[in-house]
Amino acid sequence: MRPGWRGGAGCERDAGGGGDAAAGALRGLRGRPLVGAAGGVGALRPGGAGTEAPVAWDGEVAAYLECASAGGSAPRDAGSRTDDASSDRKGSSSASIQGTSPAPSRLAVSQEVYSGGSMQVWSDYLNVHLHPKSIYVIRQYMHDGECGCLEAFGQGESLFQDPGCIEELEDRLHFYVEECDYLQGFQVLCDLHNGFSGVGAKVTELLYDEYSGKGILTWGLTPVMSNMGGSQKNFYRLMNTALGIVHLSSHSSLFCPLSLSGSLGIKPQPPVTFPYINYDASLNYHSSAILAAVLDTLTAPYRLCSSQGSMMHLAETLNFSGRKVVAAWASVPFPALHGYSLPDTLCAYQQDMPWKLLSSCREQKVSCCFAQSVVLRGISKESRISSCPEKQATSPLHACESTEQILQHYLHTVFPGAFSTSHVLEQPCNTLPPYPQFFSPLLTRQGFLLDKPPSYSSAGVESIPVLAALQSSPVLHTLLYSLYKDLQKLNMQRWPSFFSAGVEQDDFQEALQELRTLSQCYEMGSEADESEDEADAD
Repeated sequence: MRPGWRGGAGCERDAGGGGDAAAGALRGLRGRPLVGAAGGVGALRPGGAGTEAPVAWDGEVAAYLECASAGGSAPRDAGSRTDDASSDRKGSSSASIQGTSPAPSRLAVSQEVYSGGSMQVWSDYLNVHLHPKSIYVIRQYMHDGECGCLEAFGQGESLFQDPGCIEELEDRLHFYVEECDYLQGFQVLCDLHNGFSGVGAKVTELLYDEYSGKGILTWGLTPVMSNMGGSQKNFYRLMNTALGIVHLSSHSSLFCPLSLSGSLGIKPQPPVTFPYINYDASLNYHSSAILAAVLDTLTAPYRLCSSQGSMMHLAETLNFSGRKVVAAWASVPFPALHGYSLPDTLCAYQQDMPWKLLSSCREQKVSCCFAQSVVLRGISKESRISSCPEKQATSPLHACESTEQILQHYLHTVFPGAFSTSHVLEQPCNTLPPYPQFFSPLLTRQGFLLDKPPSYSSAGVESIPVLAALQSSPVLHTLLYSLYKDLQKLNMQRWPSFFSAGVEQDDFQEALQELRTLSQCYEMGSEADESEDEADAD
């Protein structure tokens, strides 16, 4: 558990899918049980502790950097531990011993080394030791390849019908739960597009049954998918996703699909773009870094020491009227101009929020929502004071007495009638290595916007402000109902191998109807009338 986070946050437990979409977002977190397929944990030993065993030491600690002879190469992993003397990087150096040239900064090395091409799995970026109880490797399936992968929902479900698998998972859960002084609940990060959706379904069912009354926040992750046409893998993806959404949401306090993909449907859409990030959507290294920043921000309302609410409190503010699915929005980074106040920045976005939808839906703009939890981080309390005194009397935002009041007033203006909770944190999102340096040259080292690129070579971005929100919104009707319609068009008889893995066709059809019912919870007036007409036609 990182310093600054209270016991309740340390007690939340992540049962992540074995794919890079889920596990990549967990990079750098410790003390979480992870479920992964064989070959998906990289350099981690079967004990799960990492490349070297943790050493118990109560005295002072000194770090030594080994210098190489002239021509020494940069380390493969610029973000790895400095005490990794036993690794295969012997002879590498952080500075040349010849001449008087200064050692390159960690950020400079990261810009050269971290292209993501040499990294294979999420553990390649790991900077901390994991406890042996943290990882459970599924030996029956491979992490990657053309065959032997966990590719169908039924395969994942059937794994946890084996008493041995259930015992292994329960042993890991109980180990961490018994350490808790205050158990708020559990976070489950799970791939939706493959067989780990079935694993996640059984894990959430187990948590729901054994820890009644505790919060279960589930994040369904999907990678950016290329155009796979009519391939079997594409149709498996659709069916896994639908079953995952239905089962995960039914046993969770709150469920959020989280992805940079533009669509969950048959036809892939372009990935989400950000105006001040130049990322490669094909690299899990890049996409998981963005999602991790968003996830870290969204969960702050119940994880910080200063937080007043709990995980269940957050869920209950959003999941009323059967709306257990929420959409994620984020601005990474938040476009705060260097030297300008928060009211100055928000006044430039009176009509549209400066964020992007991260829940795989083509509909990018929304003018209303039922309820939302919004977090703005990386903004100091002094930013409420405008650099333009003449605006103080004209703008209601400039008249607010705190950054919290400014954000709350802004949300009530943009989303009138919605139930909005807001949090403003001074702590920014850290983007030091191994975070990729894919930012616009218009950003300062602290992630604030400049009017034009600096004339000098700027240093890497060390932190950024982030705006993120969880919304119960009508946009979810579009997301869920579009997925339902795509699956209605499929001829299920063409995919007997999917159903032979353990899912009955009748159960699948029942899940489709539950998906449709779930989508109807987010309908507005005209959409509800159209839905009733289609139901009559069916």
